[in-house]
Amino acid sequence: MPRVPSPAAARIGELIADERRRRGITQDELAVLTQIDSSNIRGYEKGRALMGIPTLVRIADALKVEPGMLLDGVTVEMFALPEADRRRRA
Repeated sequence: MPRVPSPAAARIGELIADERRRRGITQDELAVLTQIDSSNIRGYEKGRALMGIPTLVRIADALKVEPGMLLDGVTVEMFALPEADRRRRA
């Protein structure tokens, strides 16, 4: 799990937090529903960590939304890339 903050992590975290609040679920309740540690849920929502696809699907399932909804507005440019990867992209 990458621990590099990025605009993508912030956007996904914002979408998770908004949907969780809309459904009236606490972070601890979401942690129980997903079997993900509540400290990880907090990290995702604050954009400090970017989860993998299986985790994103588990969170979407617990929130009763399609996984794609949690990617709304996310673009490839929003992901932080190591310097070596940037050279390959250019």
